[in-house]
Amino acid sequence: MTDAPRYDLPEPDAFTRPYWEAAAQGSLLLRRCADCGRAHHYPREFCPHCWSEHVTWEPASGQATLYTWSVVHRNDLPPFGERVPYVAAVVDLAEGPRMMTEIVRAGPAELRAGMAVEVAFRDGVPVFGPRKNDVPGAREA
Repeated sequence: MTDAPRYDLPEPDAFTRPYWEAAAQGSLLLRRCADCGRAHHYPREFCPHCWSEHVTWEPASGQATLYTWSVVHRNDLPPFGERVPYVAAVVDLAEGPRMMTEIVRAGPAELRAGMAVEVAFRDGVPVFGPRKNDVPGAREA
């Protein structure tokens, strides 16, 4: 075991703490604007669509579709070096926002744009994998 810093774990602040506490409990949160009704991600104190400050936390369904991805073959920051190759991705959440993430439980050859994915959590960080029975032979992360 090493005391090297980890670059995959968040540093919550007072504002993002509810998001990370929910993730640690296996729940994905989004922010939704009371004025324009749109959800957004990453968490902000104002709506990026209409600039309203009337935004609140709400649970997300955890359902998404794969928008795009890239296979990372080299990353020297701990602990990513132990995970290469891994799939960095952008998913479209069912509620509307796009989210950067990592794809687990499927290899690059199994991925396709528009495939159904669902949230999973690793060390309190949301990652996504194929929805159950969506990819034949999908493997565990």
